[in-house]
Amino acid sequence: MIRVLLVDDQPLLRGGFRALLDAEDDIEVVAEAADGAEALALTREHLPDIALLDIQMPVMDGIETTRRIAADPALAGVRVVILTNYGFHEYVFNALRAGAAGFLVKDIEPDDLLHSVRVAARGDALLAPSITRMLISRYVAQPLNPGAGTALKELTNREREAVALAAHGLSNDQIADRMVISPVTAKTHINRAMMKLQARDRAQLVVLAYESGLITPPGTSDLGPAGPGAHSGVE
Repeated sequence: MIRVLLVDDQPLLRGGFRALLDAEDDIEVVAEAADGAEALALTREHLPDIALLDIQMPVMDGIETTRRIAADPALAGVRVVILTNYGFHEYVFNALRAGAAGFLVKDIEPDDLLHSVRVAARGDALLAPSITRMLISRYVAQPLNPGAGTALKELTNREREAVALAAHGLSNDQIADRMVISPVTAKTHINRAMMKLQARDRAQLVVLAYESGLITPPGTSDLGPAGPGAHSGVE
């Protein structure tokens, strides 16, 4: 059973999401909160597998709530997925850096939301396609972080290749196809890269790939974008 904490300051919206999630045999909403402070307290009380957080809330916003969850060793098993009505903004990047496992817009299709919860629960990360595109475009004019590239020296060539493909939004199966390896080996490369780079999850791995210059905007990289067959998230 995937245990979910649902956090949004709009009761009607929370009710809709709860009805959708609770209707699934493998998902249970264990608590609801209307602001970040309440969310943090309920996260510590219930230890959910997934915390679905609105990004703009009273008392404490979703970014600060995410940061505090990610910084608490007792909450290491909690995956934060940010929900928002808005398109890309600086807070998207900040939420990922704070430790969010994924970022979804609230107009997501019901089936996609359910899939997202399951993807995050198994330890993977996902981003809505629109968020991925905007995250990439952010780096067109963004100065590189000189320190980020140093950490990548710890990776093998195959691990760097796997990280680069993940940063383009490819799933493990798609990474395996590109690298002509098994999906298990692809996931092993990603997991080892996360350990070496001390990334909390794959979302942070993607951020590091862009910060370091390992990935360049589509059109300037040999790897290119994920393409029509790519999954909607980093998986």
